[in-house]
Amino acid sequence: MGAPRLALLVAEFNRPLVDAMLRAALDEAKKLGAKVTESARVPGSYETPLAAEALLRRSAVDALVVLGYIERGETQHGEVMGHVVHSALVEASLRHEKPVGFGFIGPGATPRHAEARKDEYARAAVRAAVRMVVVLGELRRPAKSKVSGRRRGRTRP
Repeated sequence: MGAPRLALLVAEFNRPLVDAMLRAALDEAKKLGAKVTESARVPGSYETPLAAEALLRRSAVDALVVLGYIERGETQHGEVMGHVVHSALVEASLRHEKPVGFGFIGPGATPRHAEARKDEYARAAVRAAVRMVVVLGELRRPAKSKVSGRRRGRTRP
């Protein structure tokens, strides 16, 4: 198997923060020997599942890394959105049988928390996606048969 082929999907809300996350993700992919074959930007976190579906359908993509920030607000809007987006991305991963590295900060994070976590979360999402490409490759290989020492067709008494 060659280098894992990644797509990067970035939710643009708080662009300076997510641009830094994107730089960290690209650096981590390079360090791991992964190839970024696709990238896309969407307005915010809520739009990521639809774009994720389109990217995961592409044969040149082995895994997807999604980056974004859902800040703490005055209402539960961010919490609800975070759960909905997370659930939709997990479902897309399962449906397409391709890993999705989840590099979201929040919901509920303050700008100070986000600033402190941006590199760590982006890099961890890339590492998880690349590792899962390897794991899935191993799991998809035919299992080696064990030699039982018994002749074919015979059963135990």
